[in-house]
Amino acid sequence: MVTLKQGKVLLYNNEVIVEDATLEALNNKLNELGQENIESIDNAQENTIAASIFESHNVSEDKKNLKLKFDSLTSHDLTYVGVIQTAKASGLKKFPVPYILTNCHNSLCAVGGT
Repeated sequence: MVTLKQGKVLLYNNEVIVEDATLEALNNKLNELGQENIESIDNAQENTIAASIFESHNVSEDKKNLKLKFDSLTSHDLTYVGVIQTAKASGLKKFPVPYILTNCHNSLCAVGGT
C-alpha cells in the first residue's frame, strides 16, 4: 500500500524515522538511534546518494535549479523498440550520448523468451 505524506519525510536505513521533518524532530530521533546530531536538514539532504548523482551531472552553478547532463542513455529490452521508434519519428539520426541496451532475463520471460 502507498501512503501519500505531505511535507518532508526522512529515512534512515530504509526506515521512516521522521514524518514531520523538522530539525528538532530529526535530531531527537538521531539521538535515540545513537547517531550524531546534524546542523541543518539541508545538510542531511546533501548527504544522500541522489544528491551526489545530481551534483555530479549538474552543469549549472545553481544547486536549486539543476541542469542535468548524463553521459549515457540506458533502457531494458522491452523499451528498446519504443526508444528507437520515438528517436526515428523525431528525426534523430544519431544519439548524442551512448545508448546502452540491457538484456534482462525477466524481460525475456515476460515476452516468451528464454
